[in-house]
This record gives sequence, C-alpha cells and structure tokens, in this order.
Amino acid sequence: MKVLIVGNGGREHALAYKIAQSHKVSKIYCIAGNGGIAKIAECFDDIKYTDIDGVVKFAKEKEVDLVVVAPDDPLVLGMVDELEKNGIRAFGPKKAAAIIEGSKVFSKDLMKKYNIPTAQYEVFDNAADAISYLENKTYPIVIKAEGLALGKGVIIAENFDEAKGAVLSIMEDKVFGSAGNRVVIEQFLKGQEVSVLAFTDGKTIVPMVSAQDHKRVFDGDRGPNTGGMGAFSPSRIYDEKASDYCMKNIFIPTMNAMNSEGRTFKGVLYFGLIVTDDGVYVIEYNCRFGDPEAQVVLPRLKTDIIEIFEAIIDERLSEVDITWDDGAAACVVMASGGYPEKYQTGYKIEGIEEAEKTKNVIVFHSGTKLADDKFYTNGGRVLGVTAKGKDLDEAIKNAYEAVWDISFKDAHYRRDIGIK
Repeated sequence: MKVLIVGNGGREHALAYKIAQSHKVSKIYCIAGNGGIAKIAECFDDIKYTDIDGVVKFAKEKEVDLVVVAPDDPLVLGMVDELEKNGIRAFGPKKAAAIIEGSKVFSKDLMKKYNIPTAQYEVFDNAADAISYLENKTYPIVIKAEGLALGKGVIIAENFDEAKGAVLSIMEDKVFGSAGNRVVIEQFLKGQEVSVLAFTDGKTIVPMVSAQDHKRVFDGDRGPNTGGMGAFSPSRIYDEKASDYCMKNIFIPTMNAMNSEGRTFKGVLYFGLIVTDDGVYVIEYNCRFGDPEAQVVLPRLKTDIIEIFEAIIDERLSEVDITWDDGAAACVVMASGGYPEKYQTGYKIEGIEEAEKTKNVIVFHSGTKLADDKFYTNGGRVLGVTAKGKDLDEAIKNAYEAVWDISFKDAHYRRDIGIK
C-alpha cells in the first residue's frame, strides 16, 4: 500500500521509520518532510502540511491508500474530515474531536463536567479581568494561551509581576497570535509530569508505554519552555498503581466523555499528566503523538503500526494485540543555539552516520535539509538522537555517546535528559 505522512518534524520521522517496517507498505510519501525523512520517503516541500486542498489533491493524484495526519494544526483545521469526504482513508481525529487540543477552554470544561481530575482554573477573554484576578492568588500559577502555540503557550509565573507580564504578552502583544484571544489561569500542581499516549477507536482505549519529556531549554529545568529538549521511556515514577488509577479515572472517562459530547475520538490521544502527593491529574490533552515522546515510544513498539492504524479507522482496535519492547529508550534533542528564541540555520551537520553505527541508535531529524547528500540545519530543534537500552541508564548512556559523535555550529543540547 501507499502511505502519505503529513508533517515535517521529528515525530513524523519517527512515524516514517516505524511505517517503513510494515510488511504492508510499498511506498511512503511525505508532505512536507525534512532531510532525514527524505531518506525513507519521497518528500514534497512545495505543499504546506496545513494546505488541506493541496493534500487531498496530492493523495488523489498519487492514489494513496492511507494518509497519516501527524501535527496538531491540520487535525484541528479538519484535514481528516476532508480526506474522508473525498474517499481517502485517513488516520487521526476529525475536527470535532481534535478540539480537545485546539481549545484549552474546551478540554478544561470537559474535565470539570465529567469529573476527570485536573487543576482548578478560570477562563478570561480580556487582560484587565485576568490581571485583577491574579492580584490575590498564591504563586506559582500557570497561565495558558487557549489555542495552539507550538507547545510553548504555557507560562509558569513565580509572582504577580511575572503573571501580569505573561497575560499582557499573550493577550495584548499576541506573541502566540490568535491562540491568545483567551487565557486559562490555573492552580500550579507540584509533582512530576508524565506523558501517556493512547490508541483509541472510540470504543477501546489502549495506553502506550509511559514517557517523560523535558520542556525547558536549559539543564535543571531552567529557561523558557520549548517544544521539548528530550524524552525518555518508561517513566521512573509511573507505576502499576498509577496506571490502574489513570485507566479507571482518566483514560476511559475521557474516551466516554468525548462520545457523550458527540465528538468520538479516533486516533492517538495524548494525556499530559502530573503525579503529585495527592494523586494523578491531567494537565493537558493533545490530539496526536507527542514530540519528542514519539521518538522514544515508537522505537519500543513491536506490533505493525499500520495494522493498528487500520484497526482504529475500522473501529476494531480490540482485535489487535499491541506489544512493546521491555527495555527503555532515551532521546536527546540537539537544537540550534538561541532556540527557542532567535537562531541561525544553514549549518552543515557532521557525524550522523558515525552516531548510527550502533544498532541501538536512531537519529530522528526535526529541522534538517538534505542537499547534495549532506544534511544542514533548518530549524530550532534539529535532531532527536534516540537510543535504546536494557534499562534507562543504558539507554541514556547510549544516547549521549551518539550525541558526542554529532556536530554542527552553535549546537545546543541538555546534559541531564533522563534525570528528574
């Protein structure tokens, strides 16, 4: 079968890597792809991955059998709906379900309505009211832009001045564009964050192996939030007791809540959790594979991913036995110096082949370009250097040894991935 992957980051490279292992797949296309994906798939960067009409037209022309829509924005815009209307099989939630990530107000209200554990919150649609509310709150406090903000629309304010500045930058300066038309201000929960992605067809929900990521740009979880500086799987703190609790109180209730709202979710539902002394709470939902969580979860998947995708589309997920590697995986993101703010691109990358000589290492490309059979930096997050091991300590060691083989000008990476 012919498969089209929509997207251009490390998550999409991880998907291409896993899809290429399927015995069912003969050809992979990608819109728009990157340097690493171009080694697996035929890439078309003249079409934007948010161009719904362009993607539909391409899928028809190439007689694609399955489209995998990976990023949040085309899902929220309704790309899966349009593909299906045109008779093209597509993996991912429809627009009505993707709102679970597209609107933080919707997701918080959903949790409140269906008693799914989450932090207390208030919603504001003007800056003055939000700032007035903040004057008498305890700190730290969490301020979120309502809409999609490339994983960066969440600010933890340590005091009133920081909170006020965050509200003004989101709502008045529009640093995240229209995503900041409304803000959610919520209670700060102290604990460790865990990511659990789950396959669901709206009838059955199957959690994947757990993961944890590192959002802050500098060691010790300092500096601004990024799209993610690294990840590891499994989490050291998400045990069987937490897993059972989440299945009963979070995962199944969320699937059922979306059904009750007439918004059946079919695809990958991402649960951003926080494990506190008082229990496990939901911080956020995403409507797709996480990035960089996909880079540590997908290499551990043993079941043919195309079989899973097709079962979800056909609502027969309960028939598939999904199995996982017993070991561990760690991913260290190599970023352009200055990310997530100002940075330069176009630098030659050396050492990827050397890094991948061991069977335990896969280098996933996020922001790269392939020219004359050489790779160049082409984004903020450049590479996700992923390694497997029998346990987390070995996986982390293998990942860093691979990172040390790779170089490009102004490369920046955290040196404490996997340490929480």
